[in-house]
Amino acid sequence: MAKLDAGFIVFELMIFWGTVLFVSAHQSNPRQQIMYAAENRALRGFVYANKTVRSRVICGRECSMDERCKSFNFNDCNKMCELNFATKREHPEDFNATKESVYFDEDEDPPLCSLTDSSMNRYKSCKMLLDAGYRSSSIYTIYPEGFGNGGLRVYCDMETDGGGWIVFQRRQDGSVDFYRNWTEYQSGFGDLSGEFWLGNDNLVTLTSDDSRGTWELRVDLEDWESNTAWAKYSDFQISPGEYNLNIGQYDASSTTGDSLALGHHTYSRWDHRGRPFTTKDRDNDQYCAKKYKGAWWFNDCWYSHLNGPYYPDENAGSNMGVQWFAWKSRDYSLKECSMKMREIGP
Repeated sequence: MAKLDAGFIVFELMIFWGTVLFVSAHQSNPRQQIMYAAENRALRGFVYANKTVRSRVICGRECSMDERCKSFNFNDCNKMCELNFATKREHPEDFNATKESVYFDEDEDPPLCSLTDSSMNRYKSCKMLLDAGYRSSSIYTIYPEGFGNGGLRVYCDMETDGGGWIVFQRRQDGSVDFYRNWTEYQSGFGDLSGEFWLGNDNLVTLTSDDSRGTWELRVDLEDWESNTAWAKYSDFQISPGEYNLNIGQYDASSTTGDSLALGHHTYSRWDHRGRPFTTKDRDNDQYCAKKYKGAWWFNDCWYSHLNGPYYPDENAGSNMGVQWFAWKSRDYSLKECSMKMREIGP
């Protein structure tokens, strides 16, 4: 036990496997905290106070003394203590790999997201992260072939269908406009923690890495009554140039019905396989992008269109909205959807 200042006593009870327990007694603010560590991580953009202290324990004491403090970063090299008014669970997009830094909050989850050595900075996919023990769906940096030392920031779905999916499209609330031009779809846009398109160039680079084997595509859908359905396809690849959609077999256990690979279907003239990508300023299929206010692998025009305009309910009007015809009609606009990819080893 050590007396630190008038009216305040802190007992340092445990520092074990990245866990610190602070039990504090103060005249006006008794407080107990169990703080869990994430090595080589820091929450950025929410620091309201910083100071130089001798150790992470003292940094934790500073946090425990302040009601505003919800988490803290401590740099073992320069001894800088940063107090945060937010947590990584609230802002996962700002929870980043930072060498020599350790992050603490009261959530037991952070150790699963910790980077304990430099080799963990080099996982090539969400599947590799999952196999290494990362179980939280969140934003990570992966390092596939073709992306250099900077890697690629992606959202990993670690829960759906066994996990390990790189999410490359998500619609959920209409906060992001998907009626974009060719360049924007080429580079990607939106917020990885919300609605986004990862970028066609990124999809080409990812699916061109033959060392990872082949890729499977999964589409997850939700309607306005909270019903969900999914579709899965083998041999997913995006070609360079016009970003043609290449997919193989439709998984017969899927629940949405097939709205992409329609070679066997009554509506085969709308088969999206092999089709070039189309945007409002680079229309590779007559008039479809402008008419339906989106961007897709149109084929005079569509049997699915998940990049269409977002509507606040199902009643978008004929042929408009976020749509998957095989599950819902052309008059039904979906509430949520996501598209994701996962490698199948060679």
